[in-house]
Amino acid sequence: MNRKKKIIAKLRKQDKRANIKKNGGIKSQYISKNYQQKLAETSAKEVIDYWYSDKIKASWFNSTPQIDAEIKTKYEFLWESALKGLVDNWQQTAEGCLALCIIFDQLPLNMYRGKAKSFQTERKAIKITKYAIEQGFLTNIKAEQLAFIIMPLMHSENLDDQNLSVELFKQYNLTENISFAEHHQNIIKTYGRFPHRNQILERKTTKKEQKYLNSEKAFTG
Repeated sequence: MNRKKKIIAKLRKQDKRANIKKNGGIKSQYISKNYQQKLAETSAKEVIDYWYSDKIKASWFNSTPQIDAEIKTKYEFLWESALKGLVDNWQQTAEGCLALCIIFDQLPLNMYRGKAKSFQTERKAIKITKYAIEQGFLTNIKAEQLAFIIMPLMHSENLDDQNLSVELFKQYNLTENISFAEHHQNIIKTYGRFPHRNQILERKTTKKEQKYLNSEKAFTG
């Protein structure tokens, strides 16, 4: 069995429900005409172009309140639409899956920074990633854009997802991401979750986690 088939077999074993429908969601007649028009004027390509623009790239891991506010103003309606299933058809292409991963995994971290809502659609992003892998879409995505379709796995609190994240970053030789992926993997191996999320998600922090959070090596997100 070749590498690709092994990964697909692993995904199906992990989550039998990862086979996402290509169409669905709330019918357009149930939303306003203005909303329909706004949605019709937005494409997967637009989302990708915006996310990879020089301005936003500079803020990927060092955002500002101004950038967070801009993203919320520009794309909160799209996140809400995607959550309702109104752009499920984007899953039919590699470009669409990449855009959905950005919408579900990245944009909420900006729009709802410091709130539990920032993680609300994380699992949806993970399912899109796994679906894209099963469809062979990763080979159709530019190397410089590939990290963000894999990244939902790195944000998962599931060890199988973390292991797959490290495997994929290595497979596609995304050297700038491998050490970060391994770091996330080690946190989940050690604690079974990300301790820095505890306060936001109103989870009780263990003594072991608190010791880690008080240390210089603590990851704060």
